[in-house]
Amino acid sequence: MNLTILGCYAATPRTFTNPTSQVLEIRNRLFLIDCGEGTQVQLRKNKIRFSKINQVFISHLHGDHFFGLIGLISTFALLNRTKDLHVYGPKGIKEIINLQLRLSNSWTNFGLYFHELESNESEIIFEDEKVIVRTIPLKHRVYTNGFLFQEKVGDRKLDLNAVQNYEIDTCYYQKIKNGKDITLDDGRVIENSKLTFDPIAVKSYAFCSDTIYNENMIPIIERVDVLYHESTFLDSEESLAKKTMHSTAKEAATIALKANVKQLVLGHYSTRYENIKLFKQQAETIFPNILLADDGKSFEF
Repeated sequence: MNLTILGCYAATPRTFTNPTSQVLEIRNRLFLIDCGEGTQVQLRKNKIRFSKINQVFISHLHGDHFFGLIGLISTFALLNRTKDLHVYGPKGIKEIINLQLRLSNSWTNFGLYFHELESNESEIIFEDEKVIVRTIPLKHRVYTNGFLFQEKVGDRKLDLNAVQNYEIDTCYYQKIKNGKDITLDDGRVIENSKLTFDPIAVKSYAFCSDTIYNENMIPIIERVDVLYHESTFLDSEESLAKKTMHSTAKEAATIALKANVKQLVLGHYSTRYENIKLFKQQAETIFPNILLADDGKSFEF
């Protein structure tokens, strides 16, 4: 599982920082999460192939989280994209993007599908044979979701020595990897645990975009491998965090602690601060395993 931060700062873009966008690579799938202004430039800088992005997840309709989407879609069209593109985001995103395309007479030559969200309960919004994605309802000034990405449990691993020792034909290998016991020609039943090893441990990633401190998310993100949680403010601006419905670094760390996650990644920093290391210092007083997001930084989990 690999996470590339394209942008992780709040509000307006600067020459040296970008608003929220990131790419999660999990089980050979590439998911674009939020698409702030300048996302496609950051994709190029980080050498991420546009053609590998088939799903885009938008947390909410504040500009620093989706103003880059129409530009990215338009560039896909200019590059003669033919693959379908699926966009998951709040109700209204289809109207916004289609209006921009219509008024600019810039229709796509690929399938553009919108999956609009309006539920206040967690729901499955994407699933294939390897990955499942659920929403994480958040509390912000507008309707907002985070996203939970989970690998599905894979096949069990063959113990070739054991299989060959029992002289089991190769035609049964897939059945064994699927967890089934095997009956030999002499009637003996060989338990699957004697023929296989446990599958590779699955990984999970929770992206929690703009939100006030919200313990309702804890049951959804409990025990995830990696939690990205917004930390717009330091303690000195706690009152401003409440007013704008954002979180402080310590509040993000408290959520991580109560959810018993393995790793916390902080981001969405207010540009009022000159040194983002202060966010880690404050968060570490509550939760030990802290990583700081920064534009262009990649994490391998």
